[in-house]
Amino acid sequence: MKVAVVGATGMVGQVMLQVLKERKFPVTELIPVASEKSLGKTVDFNNQTYPVVTLEMAVAMKPDVAIFSAGGETSLLWAPKFAAVGTTVIDNSSAWRMDPDKKLIVPEINGDLLTATDKIIANPNCSTIQLLLALAPLHKQYTIKRVVVSTYQSITGTGVKAVQQLENERTNQTGEMAYPYPIDKNCLPHCDSFEDNGYTKEEMKLTKETKKILDPAINVTATAVRVPVVGGHSEAVNVEFSNDFDLAAVRKLLHESDGITVKDDPTTNTYPMPRFAEGKDDVFVGRIRRDESQANTLNMWIVADNLRKGAATNAVQIAELLVRKGILA
Repeated sequence: MKVAVVGATGMVGQVMLQVLKERKFPVTELIPVASEKSLGKTVDFNNQTYPVVTLEMAVAMKPDVAIFSAGGETSLLWAPKFAAVGTTVIDNSSAWRMDPDKKLIVPEINGDLLTATDKIIANPNCSTIQLLLALAPLHKQYTIKRVVVSTYQSITGTGVKAVQQLENERTNQTGEMAYPYPIDKNCLPHCDSFEDNGYTKEEMKLTKETKKILDPAINVTATAVRVPVVGGHSEAVNVEFSNDFDLAAVRKLLHESDGITVKDDPTTNTYPMPRFAEGKDDVFVGRIRRDESQANTLNMWIVADNLRKGAATNAVQIAELLVRKGILA
């Protein structure tokens, strides 16, 4: 299969290549795509070396599938051009997520919605994916009324520039700033830009994407915070259900759900942490406990590697699902 990775030299693109290789996706030809400034570079994949090409060159090569991790503007402009030559596009940006004609997919939750007519498929936001993977089985069983989520998000979600800023600050060097303030020894309640309602775009993504993927009747409020961590995103989640629940049944339900690992034993200090989620594809859930201040309400702590299940792995899993359905061959 001819596979284009748009943004192949970026942080998510590099992880995308790694995940494609690890999961043995049937790549017969890789098309690494980047900006013109990357022309002349090469990408090694499965013991072969491939030259980096531009978007225009990649469209002419008519890949079977193109996985985009190059920002919303690039996706808006170029995804339709790939689709027009028969390529199936899986897009990691926010460009198509809320388009009513495009499907927003977490394979374990709503992968059954995909059909051969879906030529542009949206990958949800990283913080949304890990949240909903834990919420979906609980919603099916108990019906969620309201979610309050506070995120503690890795700087890798911003990109290479943010990682460099943190490294510079920790070694007392000057350099370009990804954030308006220092990130070392700091927390910034400012993920993405602010909107007119006082929320950030990241917070509104969590709200809107949860409604689109899971249920428009669920009320969601979010606070997204950037923290000086590189391993993954963490979320403190408070969930109110329509029905009462049994804690043991909740743990069992999560334990039996695809893509989730329950790490929850206070007696041995066992709980999810981004340091140990890094490099893994599962979503880790712990600190599962009843909210004693309100009926039918649960607290839990959710952690995942935002570059893997939060981005690259979910996109590759969508492609794998298309192969299983016979849509990609």
